[in-house]
Amino acid sequence: MNKWFNQLFQLDSNGTTVKREVMAGAIGFFTIVYIIAVNSLILSEAGIPLEAAIFATIITSVVGCLIMGFWANVPILLVPGMGINALFSYTMVQSMGLSWQEALAVVFISGLIFVFVAFSRFAKTLSESIPHSLKEAITVGLGLFLMLIGLEKGGIVEKGTNSIIALGELGDPQVLATILTFLLAIILFMRNVPGNFLITVVAGTAIAWAFGLINVQNTNEKPFALSDYMEVFGAMSFDNVLSVTFWIAIFSLTMVLVFENIGLVHGHVGFINRPEQFKRAFQANSVSALLSGIFGTSPTVSTVESAASMAAGGRTGLTAVTTGFLFMLSAFFIPVIKLIPNSAIAPILIIIGGLMLQNIRNLDLKDMSESFPAIFIIAMIPFTYSIADGIAIGFILYPILKISIGKAKEVSFALYVIAALFLFNFVFHVIS
Repeated sequence: MNKWFNQLFQLDSNGTTVKREVMAGAIGFFTIVYIIAVNSLILSEAGIPLEAAIFATIITSVVGCLIMGFWANVPILLVPGMGINALFSYTMVQSMGLSWQEALAVVFISGLIFVFVAFSRFAKTLSESIPHSLKEAITVGLGLFLMLIGLEKGGIVEKGTNSIIALGELGDPQVLATILTFLLAIILFMRNVPGNFLITVVAGTAIAWAFGLINVQNTNEKPFALSDYMEVFGAMSFDNVLSVTFWIAIFSLTMVLVFENIGLVHGHVGFINRPEQFKRAFQANSVSALLSGIFGTSPTVSTVESAASMAAGGRTGLTAVTTGFLFMLSAFFIPVIKLIPNSAIAPILIIIGGLMLQNIRNLDLKDMSESFPAIFIIAMIPFTYSIADGIAIGFILYPILKISIGKAKEVSFALYVIAALFLFNFVFHVIS
């Protein structure tokens, strides 16, 4: 069996083992499993039945991880993306007036465009048109964003009424549990203890239980029935396909999908020193996003939390496949999975974010026309709480600064087009 896995996923050539990959996949699953509950609740705000949304989230995550694992052979986890799900429910449905069935059709068509880009020369052109400084900045910005998410999940910081971020109550049991779990996590990580993140999840759950943060009631709930899901599967509606609103939604979603995932995939394959896998990973991402509309959910992305799997030793697609199978099993254990508290997950996100922040050393801070747009990306991704908006601001500022100092020729034509599209998208949202 090990020989078969080695041939299929090239384990030896990537310096890893079956045990390490499976362990990394498990870590990735426990880090991202919250998406089942969170994404489902956000989709239900669009009118999708909650139980159907849960099934859609699970099935999409299973298929996305398997496609990434077998096609691209990288440890990137594909699940419905945070932020994009909010765009789906709150912007496309509640603000723009589309039905959730029409919004799923928007996801499908945006996915088709994404697939065309990923499987054509446009993917390479777009990737090459993005300057090295902006690519590095996206990775750093994602790391800072991940740290912020971790700090919020742990209750250490929270959104204040008079400020963007406020310090949480240090005497709060959740904060104390998070701090204790973080100390354990960072010590285990620094000592390179095998399975340190998985140990952190288990120990962190026990610590949370000791602080009275876990309610063990309702763990015997029956699994959801598949029949509840069938009213969502393939429920796309193209009745409004000729309207301006429909195509504006497609434009906005496509912009976010393509450029957010270019940054995410580049950051992930760079994190494991396998940049040659960018093309296939990007392609797997596009196919998964296309299928999301059919399965009944907002599009998948190469989630930031994939870095947890990579930091745990994941280097090949076996990690993603493991996570995919665990998502499949999760349909029967959703009540148990819900017991894992935020205080057990938050320290892992904080540590991974810190690792990604180290890429800031690759920026040339002496050239302000390169560093200033990069710094804006790093700052605006967490400050706007939007990966897409943070990237857009840096992409718009970059050509402006180059033109201002007489270096307009250093900017590729493709980047001018990208910046113009991002600017148009901002203007549209302001006037609407």
